Amino acid sequence: MKPWSVLIIDDEPLMRLSMLDALKAVGFEPRTAATGEEGRALLNQEAFDVVITDLRLPGADGLDLLQLCKQRSPRTEVVVITAHGSVETAVEAMKRGAYDYITKPFAMEELLLIVERVTKVLALRQENLLLRDELEGKFSFQGILGKNNQMREVLEKIKLVSATDSTVLIVGESGTGKELVANAIHRNSPRRDQALIKVSCAALPETLLEAELFGHEKGAFTGALRQRRGRFELAHKGTLFLDEIGEISPVVQVKLLRVLQERQFERVGGNETVEVDVRLVCATQKDLKKEVQQGRFREDLFYRLNVVPVRLPPLRERKEDVLLIGEHMLQTRCGRMHKSLKGFSQPAQELLLRYSFPGNVRELENVIERAVALGREDDVVQPWDLCGFQACPYLGGAPQEACGFCSEGLTGQRDRPTALGALAAAREHFERG
Repeated sequence: MKPWSVLIIDDEPLMRLSMLDALKAVGFEPRTAATGEEGRALLNQEAFDVVITDLRLPGADGLDLLQLCKQRSPRTEVVVITAHGSVETAVEAMKRGAYDYITKPFAMEELLLIVERVTKVLALRQENLLLRDELEGKFSFQGILGKNNQMREVLEKIKLVSATDSTVLIVGESGTGKELVANAIHRNSPRRDQALIKVSCAALPETLLEAELFGHEKGAFTGALRQRRGRFELAHKGTLFLDEIGEISPVVQVKLLRVLQERQFERVGGNETVEVDVRLVCATQKDLKKEVQQGRFREDLFYRLNVVPVRLPPLRERKEDVLLIGEHMLQTRCGRMHKSLKGFSQPAQELLLRYSFPGNVRELENVIERAVALGREDDVVQPWDLCGFQACPYLGGAPQEACGFCSEGLTGQRDRPTALGALAAAREHFERG
């Protein structure tokens, strides 16, 4: 990967040279500008990954340069330099989209720490885009992201099995994305132009589930006022996704086994045999082998379903994917809610990485949506945005019983910082490591 492009705009020759040397020493090749006009000209010529600019420049206002930079290249991250006592202007710059600020005088190590944080954000964003391009170049894996080795194996298995008609059994905890995998299998299969029918087996009692799957004849039971086709018939030539397959009763298990063996069945209350051509994809949270051993699930049906097993790892086993998925969700939710958030603060990132996410990706999605709803426009997501409780410890309150972060002891007692204090707290938190 090519080095990140950096532009330094500062009218003080010694300061400009010091920043240039410090950044060169760690592998950057920065461009420099001594005036606002020079900086504006360079920004009009090319897009930089990082821009470091003084807010007070001859011939230009640093805030105007920030606005130009964001207009020309929204993905560029800007670090502003301000004099001691001019923090209000720096805060205004943050509201307009600057990533961070640094106050003169400062040590070059402090600047390098900020630039390191910026490039980590840029790398995560680029990795997200590259991964999506890679996954969706030939195959459609909408909503499924992961660089974790287990997820790579899952994606490779989806590619292989999609081209076949084999029955797939997706196993994973609640919220791991089992339905997304079923969607991907159907979307990339030869049956993609036909229906994908979904049924939650846990949502219906035995009698209703049987009628839902196989249909019923008029008068088959109280309320059956007319003949009704079941989900198997509706999925003819397409794919049927049965979620929570481990919840089906012995009666339904028998009928399902027959469909898998013979591709035919009778509607509830009927004698006419219905033949279907359906690709079956099932999902469960349960260990079906254990269910078989305990006599709650038919062994012959298990082997019919478990032709191609796909295990989805819980989010706690793929920590390297948390920020990748979180960044993707943040961008998506910001687009839907018409908000502009610049990423996660360092303390927010640490909170996400330390949390176990018992609800897995679904819980992460919930946390991110809450953060977008509560986050301040043009700011980074802070820990209290993730927590979401008005009286959470980050705002000086007590731990909240309903908060997952609090229940795992991850939210320390602290007052909500002021505009200046929030920025300083985030920086200090990062430097303490």
